Amino acid sequence: MIENPILRGFNPDPSICRVGRDYYIATSTFEWYPGVQIHHSTDLVNWRLVSRPLNRASQLDMRGNPDSCGVWAPCLSHADGRFWLVYTDVKRFDGAFKDAHNYFVTCETIDGTWSDPTYVTSSGFDPSLFHDDDGRKWFLNMRWNHRGPGTGTNPANSLFDGIEIQEWHPAHGLIGAVATIYTGTDLGLTEAPHLFKRGGWYYLTTAEGGTGYDHAVTMARSRHICGPFETHPQKHLLTARFAPESPLQRTGHGQYVETPEGEAYHTYLCGRPLQGPRGLFCALGRETGIAACEWRQDDWLYLKGGGLVPPLSLPATALQTRDQPSHHRFTSTLPAEFQWLRTPHPERLFSLTGKSLRLTGRESLGSWFEQSLIARRQEHHSYTAATVVEALASNFQRAAGLATYYNRTKFHAALITHDPHQGRVLQLVSCLGDWPGEGLTFHGLYPIPEGPVRLEVRVTGATQQFLAGPGGEALQAVGPVLDASVISEEGGRGEHASFTGAFVGMIAHDLTGQGWTADFTEFSYTPL
Repeated sequence: MIENPILRGFNPDPSICRVGRDYYIATSTFEWYPGVQIHHSTDLVNWRLVSRPLNRASQLDMRGNPDSCGVWAPCLSHADGRFWLVYTDVKRFDGAFKDAHNYFVTCETIDGTWSDPTYVTSSGFDPSLFHDDDGRKWFLNMRWNHRGPGTGTNPANSLFDGIEIQEWHPAHGLIGAVATIYTGTDLGLTEAPHLFKRGGWYYLTTAEGGTGYDHAVTMARSRHICGPFETHPQKHLLTARFAPESPLQRTGHGQYVETPEGEAYHTYLCGRPLQGPRGLFCALGRETGIAACEWRQDDWLYLKGGGLVPPLSLPATALQTRDQPSHHRFTSTLPAEFQWLRTPHPERLFSLTGKSLRLTGRESLGSWFEQSLIARRQEHHSYTAATVVEALASNFQRAAGLATYYNRTKFHAALITHDPHQGRVLQLVSCLGDWPGEGLTFHGLYPIPEGPVRLEVRVTGATQQFLAGPGGEALQAVGPVLDASVISEEGGRGEHASFTGAFVGMIAHDLTGQGWTADFTEFSYTPL
């Protein structure tokens, strides 16, 4: 069976592409670096991370980007003997403006060195590139209307002003007139356009309803690429907005793919909510699922078996293998599951000494510019993560340790630091989603002896507990049981919509600006 989600943890906006018998899914990474995750599969069941193509300053520099900006909704395609990746770098979140810059890069192999970017437009976000069978290429994105409600072509869409298309030429860039081909349904918030062609029809799938519990995949079609497009007879191809009992919620934003045998599938993003102290929350963020579909006599695509709600599982020809623990002793390379925030200059954040991962303390966990946080996705509702850190801070402005992190206003951390009265201590600190406001919450100081310290966090649904102990000794719980639901889009007292997911990882900061260092010799993540 295929068990959904197929990509667990923060992996939203899945764009799927098939080349022969190889399938590739590209997902958004927002402010996490390197940009865009690409997973590979040969059976649609088991997926392996094979590339993060936006990995140097000429392609992506997100220093200063607010939380949940950066890389939005990539589109992956293959034509002319190469892969094409279109993406947006969004520079603003709040307010009327978005400042969304769209680029594409190419590469002959999925895991090779991708080209420097070609700039296309900044009229909106969620770009895609369609390669027509006559050799022409067409660029699509949703158009952002900063003037506000009542000024767009569809009143339901407010700032989302419709899907626009324009021809793109390899030598001349965008050419010809811009056409608005679809303004969506009464659900509104129409975005994420993907085109494909079948049986003389141009089919357009979009996302609607926002990224919350009203999310949906909406479908339309036309005989002509520039429209007019008619909406699917049941409006949406898939949605869970009318099925609160479904374990997969917030379903929408995906792309169509066919197997070599002509079987139809559609990817989608989804969330798996848990009950927390303040209501439902999705700690794992928006994940990637896949649904089997079927073509009917009316030449429209439907979920296989009917309905609108994608199933939790579907038949497959391969055994699904995952939920394996991971344990790393850091040597010469950073393991693939780890990322950092915003900067294309990781050498300022960390180095591999051959025996440890050495973090150079930079700015605070609240920075939008340069944080030494090396972390991996939370992929399970319950897990433990542990690290061993060697750090000797000389003052309270230097600290290193283990953190669970959603964004700069939502985190918990167990930090080895220095207290002028007690000396070397472990300090527990939280930011509960209310910044600017009360700011940080401190949970006490716990004296610790010199030498390596093992830090662990145990997360069980909506709760988490830090543990600590000198290297080799039994771990003891430190501090109170904390609210793990804070580490989510819905979490925190000052709730703030965001688009990422929970991470857990290693942090060092040096607020004196002198670049103090801390060594981490191992890191483990174990699903429970």
